Amino acid sequence: MNEQIYVMDHPLIQHKLGILRDKNTGTKQFRELASEIARLMCYEATRDLPLEDVEIETPMQKMTAKTIAGRKLAFVPILRAGLGMVEGMLDMVPSAKVGHIGLYRNETTHQPVEYYNKLPPDIEERDVIVLDPMLATGGSAIDAITIVKRSNPRSIKFMCLIAAPEGLSALTAAHPDVQIYCAAVDRCLNEDAYILPGLGDAGDRIFGTK
Repeated sequence: MNEQIYVMDHPLIQHKLGILRDKNTGTKQFRELASEIARLMCYEATRDLPLEDVEIETPMQKMTAKTIAGRKLAFVPILRAGLGMVEGMLDMVPSAKVGHIGLYRNETTHQPVEYYNKLPPDIEERDVIVLDPMLATGGSAIDAITIVKRSNPRSIKFMCLIAAPEGLSALTAAHPDVQIYCAAVDRCLNEDAYILPGLGDAGDRIFGTK
């Protein structure tokens, strides 16, 4: 596996992902699981945040503790399915800002079309994690990251729940400087550019629209 790609095989993540994939999992549970998996993945994706020493006083005595060294985070979900991951991420980093990028897939060309873009005004001071449950062709992720790069953030990572090999190849080629975090790499895309075995349309399952 490319060193740019991190597949999170923790048992809790894999257990929850199996339930998420099940076609009998309802909207409420699906939404909760997507958030829970994102929360667990956030733990690993922020492992490289730098720490610095700070002096504190416990009820017993003074000591030197650790604190995150001034790094600011921003989470940028790709609308609409990426919204299903935001709550879990914010549970871990409540101080993070949230931007939004709206892309939809042209059903004929399977290419992403931008319709919305709103990023935090201080994005250049932040480390950004772009969120989307599915990395299929890679088109939406590539375009979203390109949009974020225009604002010159400190760094960019991409996080998804399930990736297709085709999407990983496209994204690593287009943005070799972006680390990719996923919970599973599936077999392939079908003729309609859906991931197999996948979990269906993540947006529809999160919001109950199908």
